[in-house]
Amino acid sequence: MIENHNTIVVIPARMASTRLPGKPLADIHGLPMIIHVWRRAIAANVGQVLVAAAENDIAEAIRAAGGDAIVTDPALPSGSDRIAEALRLRDAGRRFAFVVNLQGDLPTIESLSIQRCLAGLVNEQADISTIAARIETDEDLIDPNVVKAITPLSDEREVAFARDFVREIGPEHEPPHWHHIGVYAYRRSALEQFVSLPVSMREAKRNLEQMRALDNGMNIVVVRVETVPLGVDTPAQLETARHMLRQAS
Repeated sequence: MIENHNTIVVIPARMASTRLPGKPLADIHGLPMIIHVWRRAIAANVGQVLVAAAENDIAEAIRAAGGDAIVTDPALPSGSDRIAEALRLRDAGRRFAFVVNLQGDLPTIESLSIQRCLAGLVNEQADISTIAARIETDEDLIDPNVVKAITPLSDEREVAFARDFVREIGPEHEPPHWHHIGVYAYRRSALEQFVSLPVSMREAKRNLEQMRALDNGMNIVVVRVETVPLGVDTPAQLETARHMLRQAS
């Protein structure tokens, strides 16, 4: 059973971003971006929250705000590897059976979206849960940076298994179309299995880590949410986040 005491949200964060170096500590109204994300995770109230930092500066910022952080190997290749190492170091006794991987560059994510992502694991056949929102514009539909979840969600169906994840929609993909949001909830065993697997062919070709799970027979459930959080990868997106959070305050 998914409960607060056996669930942890881990936020992987590292300073080495190509387009926005040092982005976890980028200032948004007097606070580092990672603090905004950490606060959203706390507000979701689904379990303990831990920041898995690649550098001491990030961990120190979280601790100064009253949060919990652990420093992981900066050479780890992905956020999934970082959260797996953080769990191995912090939870050798395996208290936590469910793990939410929340990206550290989503300062506007709604706490409800985090809750809904975790709730997807209520389905006992699901190894991994993730979230998606309906694509409303042609611009997003043709944008290869907007990953599309191929799944039979609808206005009446809030949860469905993923059939595929693509960057380009083809004629074989019937509407409605769904914008995949890169937040994941794992069963602990599924996370450990996932990071032990080699990069799959479709993962490498599409540059989509979640394909590794599908290519190895793991079940990913997709839960419908109403809004797409802003992912901050560029200076322009950072300014947009500042504007959005100024309006929200």
